[in-house]
Amino acid sequence: MENRTYPMPLIGDKAPAFEAESTQGKIRFPKDFKGKWVIFFSHPSDFTPICTTEFVLFGAMQEEFEALNCKLLGLSVGTNASHIAWMRSIHDRIEYKGHRHVALRFPLIADMSMEVARMYGMIQPSASTTAAVRTVFFIDPAATIRAVISYPMQLGRNFDELKRILVGLQTIDRHHVALPADWRPGDDIVVPAPVTYDGTDASAEGMTCCDWYFCTRPFAETKESPVEGAPKHADERHATAGKERSEADAPAKEACTAKMR
Repeated sequence: MENRTYPMPLIGDKAPAFEAESTQGKIRFPKDFKGKWVIFFSHPSDFTPICTTEFVLFGAMQEEFEALNCKLLGLSVGTNASHIAWMRSIHDRIEYKGHRHVALRFPLIADMSMEVARMYGMIQPSASTTAAVRTVFFIDPAATIRAVISYPMQLGRNFDELKRILVGLQTIDRHHVALPADWRPGDDIVVPAPVTYDGTDASAEGMTCCDWYFCTRPFAETKESPVEGAPKHADERHATAGKERSEADAPAKEACTAKMR
């Protein structure tokens, strides 16, 4: 039977629905993940070193993602038997970056037909016709795709960035803000560029402006943290780091303010 082809889902699209077998039983997506954020990711192959390092970190960070109301869902072109044997090997034998005996409790889809992988554009023929690249989809509780990253097979993912994207998207949704490059919780946010002449007045209290279109302001996190459900110590760590970065940026902010006077 000829393989079907699909356009790769894009930001703003509804995540394609599917049913598939996994290491945690049958998956009905998105039905089984109702009300949750989902990080849906693919990897090229079981029993390979880069994928193994990634799975150690996915397992080590699973509770952090769950605290953010986010479920992990993995996929590769392989059998359930292979997946389970590999995951047991990771738990029993692998140590990476201080993590060992990591329990991998998230489902890993066995996509031998490559049907789901093709549906999500995870099979990219210029890289491989039989193995998935390292694609990551960030899918919100409404089953809408909010961000997509693809890594080549030879490069492992940046897990700090995966978490930063998730936290950033949740912050945007909950507080209707815009976030600048390399934003971390506790950092300043950007003020949208004005769309009227009167809006170019950059004298609003609390804003730092380098020009009429480029202004930032502190983002005061409420008791109801934008990182919903995050442990208190994590919120405190983010706030402290944000304050330190803000203090380091103070001279530049003062210079910008002086220019606008």
